[in-house]
Amino acid sequence: MTGTSRPSDHDSPRASGTLTRRGIVLGAAATVASAAVTLGAPGIAAATPPAVPRGGARPPTGPVSRARSRDLAYEYLDLRMDEYGSGTELRLPRSYFGGYFASLPTEFVSSFAYDDALMVLAWLGRGRHRDVQRATVLGDTLLALQAADPTGDGRTRASYQPDTFPVATPPRPIDIGSPAAYTGNQSWVGMAFCRLFVVTRERRFLDGALRLGAWIETNARDDVRQPAGYTGGRNADDQPITYKSTEHNIDVTAFFTQLARLTGDRTWSRRATLAETFVRAMQDRTDGHLWTGTDPDGTTINRTPIPEDVQVWAYLATLDRRYSASVTWVLDHLIAHDGPYTGPSFSDTDVSKVWFEGSGQLALALEARGTRTDRTRSASVLDSVQLAQRTQANGDGKGIVSASSDGLDTGFGDLYHSSLHTGATAWYLLAVTRTNPFRL
Repeated sequence: MTGTSRPSDHDSPRASGTLTRRGIVLGAAATVASAAVTLGAPGIAAATPPAVPRGGARPPTGPVSRARSRDLAYEYLDLRMDEYGSGTELRLPRSYFGGYFASLPTEFVSSFAYDDALMVLAWLGRGRHRDVQRATVLGDTLLALQAADPTGDGRTRASYQPDTFPVATPPRPIDIGSPAAYTGNQSWVGMAFCRLFVVTRERRFLDGALRLGAWIETNARDDVRQPAGYTGGRNADDQPITYKSTEHNIDVTAFFTQLARLTGDRTWSRRATLAETFVRAMQDRTDGHLWTGTDPDGTTINRTPIPEDVQVWAYLATLDRRYSASVTWVLDHLIAHDGPYTGPSFSDTDVSKVWFEGSGQLALALEARGTRTDRTRSASVLDSVQLAQRTQANGDGKGIVSASSDGLDTGFGDLYHSSLHTGATAWYLLAVTRTNPFRL
């Protein structure tokens, strides 16, 4: 869609002051809209060690096993989670750290709900006692934000400010970084709640998930404009978002399928089928790739650019062989080579840099598809992420940076940078632990 952002929701900060690929204004902390509410395997070859990041310790210098790399990545998530609190205190982690974002006049410290949901799912993927504890605290924080939202309608927001989050009693005002309520974000937080319910058997998490599901059904269902499906939700001004996103509908398919399984209510299955029908309508009949969604008219297909994530998410969410072709399309069209790093780029707009969040997604999809060649390719993709973990100049030897170099152009009006990212780190861990976040 010329002149507009991608119909998607998982916000990422970037260099300019325009809309991000996830659909909101998020350049630096000073440009973020805010609102106050009250809270009630194989190893890799040795490489040159990276520079010591600001405020960090020098990372290990020798080759490490996949298991050790995994544990270091979990240490990074723990570090981010405990930056603004500890123990059972409700708190939020910042999503991006260092690199470009440390160079801004006011350092960018927002916590994106999508990234937070990924952290919950990654911790539960390994499932150690401390992992479950941290996942539960972050889940409870998201529940508290949902309960405290000024609309009172069950939504969560795109991002929050962790540095001003109340970690003491009595409750203090908290900042909403981006007030937008995207359909995909509701689904990701909902999937995190569903997984927490399965692991902890605490009913509050299922109740929170059901509130999010009801919000999506009330605010995003569109079976009038064809192809039928779910729209983007509500923007920062609380106005309806009228496009339909393939990514959103993949998320809804998975989330509503999980709700159906956990509640035994077939209504959720029927709603999941509606979302998945939209995804099918977005598949190109020639080579099997998926288009990004529709224009704001809810009908016209948006054909430029073609992103990576919807190609592999469709397969992960459904395990339907019809989407095997979309995974293959990524291998044929989106693999980038940037110095020593190889992996998928974000979209066909710019294949000069690796998008490491997408690397975890692709590796997991290849492992799920499961041919001998797929498993070899999956291991190779993860080797490159592990190399980046050790050698990226803006890294700390533990977390994963968002992109192999600064300035990865998404094609949706924003850029990714080589800064440590909880979302990219969590996707690496989901791949390493073979945890499919879309399926219980």
